[in-house]
Amino acid sequence: MVFSFFKKKKKIPGTEIVSEEERPEAESSTPEPSLHSDLEPDLESDDFQEATEAVEEEPVLDEKNDMDLEPVLGQATAKDPETKAAPDQPEEPVQENEEIKESTGLLSKLKSGLAKTRTVLNTDITELFSSAKAIDDDLFDTLEEHLVTSDLGIDITMEMMERIKKKSRGLSTGDELRQVLKEELLTLFQDPSPPAPSGPKPYVIMMVGVNGTGKTTTLGKLAMKYKAEGKKVLIAAADTFRAAAIEQVEIWAGRAGADIVRHKEGADPAAVAYDAVEAAMARGVDVVLIDTAGRLHTQKNLMEELKKIKRSVDKKYKGAPHDIMMVIDATTGQNALSQAKIFHEAVGLTQMSVSKLDGTAKGGIVAAVSSLMELPIAYIGVGEAIEDLQAFDAQRFIDALFDD
Repeated sequence: MVFSFFKKKKKIPGTEIVSEEERPEAESSTPEPSLHSDLEPDLESDDFQEATEAVEEEPVLDEKNDMDLEPVLGQATAKDPETKAAPDQPEEPVQENEEIKESTGLLSKLKSGLAKTRTVLNTDITELFSSAKAIDDDLFDTLEEHLVTSDLGIDITMEMMERIKKKSRGLSTGDELRQVLKEELLTLFQDPSPPAPSGPKPYVIMMVGVNGTGKTTTLGKLAMKYKAEGKKVLIAAADTFRAAAIEQVEIWAGRAGADIVRHKEGADPAAVAYDAVEAAMARGVDVVLIDTAGRLHTQKNLMEELKKIKRSVDKKYKGAPHDIMMVIDATTGQNALSQAKIFHEAVGLTQMSVSKLDGTAKGGIVAAVSSLMELPIAYIGVGEAIEDLQAFDAQRFIDALFDD
């Protein structure tokens, strides 16, 4: 039996598309077949070159992609979670289709995840504000030191302290001054992004970042969140450089119950992204998540590869990707800012996610990134569990830092 989604032209080994519907159910006695294709796009063809180089003429997609997808019984999509991979590799199994709850429990989880930053800010500043000291220059100097230590940044801290000093005239208690501080911190954040994609369908999100930031893990958790909301998700395994990257994405796709488009290792990442968007449009997918290779911001050739992926996707689906999300590692502090600036110049970031906040006392980097980059923070990671990836809420974040 042959499943065909596109007109036939050429078969080249390498491409594989596996969908949720075709993934074997655990409780089924006779597993449904997974769909596979031995077709890889002809990277020398005129049509694909036109797409990836973003020329004026539209590609003839029906002639480029022939996907005669032959079912293979019993093929498992989600591999053993214990498979060794890069630092992003999920360390603990996550229950498939785990329910995501927005409740007051999120605040306690957030407080726990920000424990190290709270130690620097909340404990010291609470003691400072509740002491018998007068609200004077000595107090402001100490407060300034705490803010810089939290990696808010010297320039932002100095500007904010000037405003706090003006607003503090006539104040008599430490609690009043602390409230002024919270209000000033809140002004540093850009308007938040929606916690789930809205707008065109499929909604395409391209994930970028430096090696080891938790980019792929964030993508996997997002896939699970969107699936829990009833969305149909497809993941493009466009990190074809790292040895275990495709397997890692495959694990997350299996856990989330998401479709996945993948090519062989070393394939053109732009081809993977292009085919993923094409498949998503044909299958009525709600969200496409494009995983890309982690790269240093100083690697110019790899930054050019990101631009190529963006051009390729836009050529197939005008206006996509609709979001370009950079994941930064909070533990890198101010260095994350220099990385973000170069990525922004290359591909035009639309939002940021900050991972590993539970591993640093420098949570002020969240405010610094949003303020200096003038970009919203979409998500923050405060732990390993799926619910520890939280849609960012500036007020809740500040309350978690300063409230008991």
